Amino acid sequence: MKTLALAAGAAALLLSTTAFAQMGPSTDPAAVQGGSFKLETSHARIVFSLSHMGLSTWYGDFSGATGTLTLDPKAPAASSLEVSIPTASISTTNAVLDGELKAADWLDATQFPTITFKSTKVTPTGPTTAQVTGDLTLHGVTRPVTLDATFKAAGGNIMTKAYTVGFEVKGHLKRSDFGVKKYVPLIGDDVDVVISAPFEKK
Repeated sequence: MKTLALAAGAAALLLSTTAFAQMGPSTDPAAVQGGSFKLETSHARIVFSLSHMGLSTWYGDFSGATGTLTLDPKAPAASSLEVSIPTASISTTNAVLDGELKAADWLDATQFPTITFKSTKVTPTGPTTAQVTGDLTLHGVTRPVTLDATFKAAGGNIMTKAYTVGFEVKGHLKRSDFGVKKYVPLIGDDVDVVISAPFEKK
């Protein structure tokens, strides 16, 4: 009986390992499934950085983002993206500073509770890369922004079982273009953004 139990356990382990390998992520863009996806909010990260008086680089992030992605791997230019970010989710690990950034003379989260991006054009630049141009609305101002997107991997999420496709996205903007001018140029006008974006298939 003990031998039988050990054999059964080994078989179960082998099957689970095989299942994980089959459903695990693939970095092959040709294997990506198309369709409609939603941003996996709990693991999406939106990190920004800018100069602090030229002496250091200051970092912060946003959480709670939601969004949708329509993905066509055979015709990437036909893909589209919409993302919504709660302005009040801004975090710098400094509670006092977070409060200042949410206030009227910075992002004014009460009057402008949401930051949005809606793509208008997707331009493939390589097998796993693309430029995504769209309208960014921040602080009540809408301006075009181009983001550089890199495909990371796609496949079954071992925890949620959902088919997931992941991207890393980088962008750059001037905050003064959106009316956020406090302490420019002492505090940097140029803002770099890095977005880690997993999308689950609907």
